[in-house]
Amino acid sequence: MDVSLGFHLSGTVTEPAIQSEPETVCNVAISFDRCKITSVTCSCGNKDIFYCAHVVALSLYRIRKPDQVKLHLPISETLFQMNRDQLQKFVQYLITVHHTEVLPTAQKLADEILSQNSEINQVHGAPDPTAGASIDDENCWHLDEEQVQEQVKLFLSQGGYHGSGKQLNLLFAKVREMLKMRDSNGARMLTLITEQFMADPRLSLWRQQGTAMTDKYRQLWDELGALWMCIVLNPHCKLEQKAIWLKQLKKWNGVDVCPWEDGNHGSELPNLTNALPQGANASQDSSNRPHRTVFTRAIEACDLHWQDSHLQHIISSDLYTNYCYHDDTENSLFDSHGWPLWHEHVPTACARVDALRSHGYPREALRLAIAIVNTLRRQQQKQLEMFRTQKKELPHKSITSITNLEGWVGHPLDPVGTLFSSLMEACRTDDESFPVFSDFTENMGQCKSLEYQHLPAHKFLEEGESYLTLAVEVALIGLGQQRVMPDGLYTQEKVCRNEEQLISKLQEVELDDTLVKIFRKQAVFLLEAGPYSGLGEIIHRESVPMHTFAKYLFTSLLPHDAELAYKIALRAMRLLVLESAAPTGDLTRPHHIASVVPNRYPRWFTLSHIESQQCELASTMLTAAKGDVRRLETVLESIQKNIHSSSHIFKLAQDAFKIATLMDSLPDITLLKVSLELGLQVMRMTLSTLNWRRREMVRWLVTCATEVGVYALDSIMQSWFTLFTPTEATSIVATTVMSNSTIVRLHLDCHQQEKLASSARTLALQCAMKDPQNCALSALTLCEKDHIAFETAYQIVLDAATTGMSYTQLFTIARYMEHRGYPMRAYKLATLAMTHLNLSYNQDTHPAINDVLWACALSHSLGKNELAAIIPLVVKSVKCATVLSDILRRCTLTTPGVVGLHGRRNSGKLMSLDKAPLRQLLDATIGAYINTTHSRLTHISPRHYSEFIEFLSKARETFLMAHDGHIQFTQFIDNLKQIYKGKKKLMMLVRERFG
Repeated sequence: MDVSLGFHLSGTVTEPAIQSEPETVCNVAISFDRCKITSVTCSCGNKDIFYCAHVVALSLYRIRKPDQVKLHLPISETLFQMNRDQLQKFVQYLITVHHTEVLPTAQKLADEILSQNSEINQVHGAPDPTAGASIDDENCWHLDEEQVQEQVKLFLSQGGYHGSGKQLNLLFAKVREMLKMRDSNGARMLTLITEQFMADPRLSLWRQQGTAMTDKYRQLWDELGALWMCIVLNPHCKLEQKAIWLKQLKKWNGVDVCPWEDGNHGSELPNLTNALPQGANASQDSSNRPHRTVFTRAIEACDLHWQDSHLQHIISSDLYTNYCYHDDTENSLFDSHGWPLWHEHVPTACARVDALRSHGYPREALRLAIAIVNTLRRQQQKQLEMFRTQKKELPHKSITSITNLEGWVGHPLDPVGTLFSSLMEACRTDDESFPVFSDFTENMGQCKSLEYQHLPAHKFLEEGESYLTLAVEVALIGLGQQRVMPDGLYTQEKVCRNEEQLISKLQEVELDDTLVKIFRKQAVFLLEAGPYSGLGEIIHRESVPMHTFAKYLFTSLLPHDAELAYKIALRAMRLLVLESAAPTGDLTRPHHIASVVPNRYPRWFTLSHIESQQCELASTMLTAAKGDVRRLETVLESIQKNIHSSSHIFKLAQDAFKIATLMDSLPDITLLKVSLELGLQVMRMTLSTLNWRRREMVRWLVTCATEVGVYALDSIMQSWFTLFTPTEATSIVATTVMSNSTIVRLHLDCHQQEKLASSARTLALQCAMKDPQNCALSALTLCEKDHIAFETAYQIVLDAATTGMSYTQLFTIARYMEHRGYPMRAYKLATLAMTHLNLSYNQDTHPAINDVLWACALSHSLGKNELAAIIPLVVKSVKCATVLSDILRRCTLTTPGVVGLHGRRNSGKLMSLDKAPLRQLLDATIGAYINTTHSRLTHISPRHYSEFIEFLSKARETFLMAHDGHIQFTQFIDNLKQIYKGKKKLMMLVRERFG
């Protein structure tokens, strides 16, 4: 049953049963006052910022079916109609029905009424909750403040996880919705949200640790600051209310952990809500100025007002013009058309537009937006005329002064985005569908009337223009503005992000002939406007680069005006911050950026992103220029001049190669040459630096040169020393060029093959001379088919063997020689390798052991003389007993040499251990066992005893190979027992095994 009692609505809402839940009945009570719900209660117990479904259901039922709701006068009126008996009956029945809930309260109230001196008897009458508030009382929509605080606290505690960031953004959107509906709870709700943000414990933690807050969290603070700006700029805000907000904002602003506007706790700009400082004041030390927090702009905006009569006329009327006005001063109120202008610091003026939109004044916001854009366009034209005059007066002077230390794109107040959105909304919205509220001037007082010509609002646009063209043009103006790169990682990332967001919105607009004219007009201005444009002829090295914007302009203009498109893109390719010598500029001008901003190249935190955007712009031009020789040459020159990163040039080279060799068409030879030229530049850039992709780059270049043709391959081999290391030239370049797959790919005849092979052999010998250690083997391999070249390569190896090559390299080449059928040359190299080797007693797992065994086996196979020559080298180089005994055993198993030198056959007898050279090897092996034994006993531990006994067993085998070996071994064991008698357990094991 639903009952409306005065200003109080109560009822029951039944929620039907579902599969897992039974039917539920909720008791709902709603109080209202002057068309606003002022309080709600519901027995469902749901805790949320917004009304539960049951409250909404009861409200809608009352609105849609008013006849079904029984209406009653306020309870005080009903009581007034009762006599004493009725009143007593009423009270007693009420207590009986709810005796457990109201009896204590009823008794307390009865006692107070019967007491003459009670407080209740000092007041005339009694309260009536159903009678509504007094007309003088504040009235506002119900807002559960506790729930707002709890929800925000919960979202913040989740640290951006579980969609909490999205939920907070929805809360901010709700605040904007409330402001638009002129709901006073908007400011109350934002105050509650801000208090929770300020109480976030992470703020002090981050400050102590010196770490930055996350990007998404930082953006929430930005939105918080922007909303406060909207609130204090409410055109109908009472001064008393603004004073309360100002006090609150200053309190938050003074808290130590209050986030700073630039997000970086870095240097700050001066107060830019007002006009920029002039002259010497502009260069004051920024470190002495107080830091600007996220609330600073809102605090400054509290000083702004809406009382200016010119401003009121602009926003209040579509008919405000003055054709008699002379447009001859910088701050004229009207332009040459007689249309109104609004001169104010641009972000501040746009903040007014945002405030008007936010507070439900879309028409007024649109009027002001049009005035601002017309002002910007007039200013743009004046700047162009001024620069042209300066160029005539100072033809040889490089003017790089800029007036914008604070850029509009990436600005905390997002002025360009605000103007663009306002105008685009007007494109989408029928004029009649604007929300109708009370007239804007209702509470402002009437302005002094001026004489104006009566023209509809659309007459403030040029012929053929619309809100759409105005929106696009102001976006192009903002994006093309020359402005200084701001301090700090966050602000620099914000510049990039906002630029990309604005371009993304522009891309949603389909270009027609009218918009193409706007693009052409702005493109010409950007090229010719000097220091006022980011695409001016000369810019300061600290200016924000234009690559992303220029890429958008290029693709938009290309189908309509290719020449202009390329001019824009090529001009934008520069990245002066990476140039070693930037233009000095005109240092005499008061606004010169060098007098305000120091050289901060190391603090360009977004440089890698900027370079990637520069690369994207170049790639876009390369793609578009396919088939146009002149354009490709121009783009190539621009890339070589402006791009300083080898990885990006390599990417462009690869892009050009892919575009040039698309499967559905014949290769574009000009674009292939561009690709090769870029590849060669990468080779030169990375030749003397470490680059983990270098090997990939070299392989790719050979592939590219192969596609270009045989002359390209020959060319890179002829000039290899400027492009490759000797190792790369032999192991990758020449080897790939000489492969069968390359010969087949190029369809080479015998003459061409020989010419290429000759270049490869020349390269190989040059590399071997320069770096024999790493290139000798490759050189030998490449020269195999040419006897003279092969002999030359071998001689290079011999010359380098004594000084510049290691035993590993020499053994490798020696094995290669044996494999190629040159055993004596292999033997020569093996003996040279042995002179560099030194194996100590404990290196019984050294990787060179196999090479030593191979060298000895090779010498043994060649004959007694060769074996006799190498054994002294082995004895000198190898001190490891087990290796020596292994060599000794192998030499005694077979006869040396099947065929010796000059085809002389050996006698076939086994070599004697009592004669040279094996006697020398046997003595060295026995000596090595004795020395190794003493070395091992010095630091032996019990866990190695059994291993040591096995080692002595192997030693005995070697001792016994000598004719007096048994006696030598016995004496050796006796000496051990005497010298190491302290190691009783070990000596006991020795006795058990060897007596």
